[in-house]
Amino acid sequence: MENITVTLGERSYPIKISSGLFKDPTAFLPLKAGNQAMLVTNKTLAGIYLNRIKDSITKAGIKIDQIILPDGEQYKTLSVMEQVLTELLHKMHGRDTTLIALGGGVIGDLTGFAAACYQRGVRFIQIPTTLLAMVDSSVGGKTAVNHSLGKNMIGAFHQPISVIIDIDCLKTLPSREFSSGLAEIIKYGIIIDSNFFIWLENHLDEILALETAALTYCIRHCCELKARLVSLDETEQGIRALLNLGHTYGHAIEVEMGYGNWLHGEAVAVGMVMAAQTAYRLNQFSVVDIVRIKKLIMRAGLPVNGPSSMSPKSYLPHIIRDKKVIAGELRLVLPTAIGKSELCIGLSKEVILTAITDCYN
Repeated sequence: MENITVTLGERSYPIKISSGLFKDPTAFLPLKAGNQAMLVTNKTLAGIYLNRIKDSITKAGIKIDQIILPDGEQYKTLSVMEQVLTELLHKMHGRDTTLIALGGGVIGDLTGFAAACYQRGVRFIQIPTTLLAMVDSSVGGKTAVNHSLGKNMIGAFHQPISVIIDIDCLKTLPSREFSSGLAEIIKYGIIIDSNFFIWLENHLDEILALETAALTYCIRHCCELKARLVSLDETEQGIRALLNLGHTYGHAIEVEMGYGNWLHGEAVAVGMVMAAQTAYRLNQFSVVDIVRIKKLIMRAGLPVNGPSSMSPKSYLPHIIRDKKVIAGELRLVLPTAIGKSELCIGLSKEVILTAITDCYN
């Protein structure tokens, strides 16, 4: 088993990575006999994993209830989260309960936010079942639901007490969802680790073939990088913001196209190309590196051009409303080279629009 620690003082927690973890009751520590827990998952995953995880937790002497939500980004809402809170109240869960999020980013974000809100905050465990959640959303304590006017606009920072990653889940993941997760993996190479980007160029075929050694190394390395950034900047006041590369553009696509029609990773993939084009328009990024990024993204089965039904101008209202806009100034994460990036402030709408247009030609 691979073990990584997110170092946050008294709120530090482990990330456990292995295969077959769902069958191991000790994987669910620090839950103890006599504890109460609520497992939150969706209809798709319930038929695959629910019983085996419940069996493992029950064998550890933990009383567990469950709630099964509909599957899809369109259900990442306050009204659906209220169903979780209502079930906690109906089943008489107290402040000592633990929520367990079994699913991808939607379930993880929604359950984490419910945990942050219920009785002013209870514990929760992340069990990510998608590649995207394993390498990104399950780590770092960002929890949220969507609003019709913006993605993840309602949420809180609330760290889990444990992240349990069973790579066997990837064997049942649809290929489109798997590719979506690769966007977040490629992101790490662009923003902070050029050697990892080169490793991805050389080993992507092994990852696509679900080879255990390549997958385990890839997931562990991404978790290590994110754990380091979160430990340095938990609430995204500085360096952690680099993890948002491509997300401002990508969120615009998700909102405009309707949640779930474009997967998060698909939108972020295009967003990273748009960020690279923006950096190029500012004379701080090379065409050669743009070509390398686009080539790797396409090999991963991801798009590099924006949706044909969106015009470049349609991005701007969403970008202006983005969470990273402060005092009316646009703030975008842009690459300066593969493996290096920075937060740029005060960018003109004209430069951004030109860069977006580049991704439609």
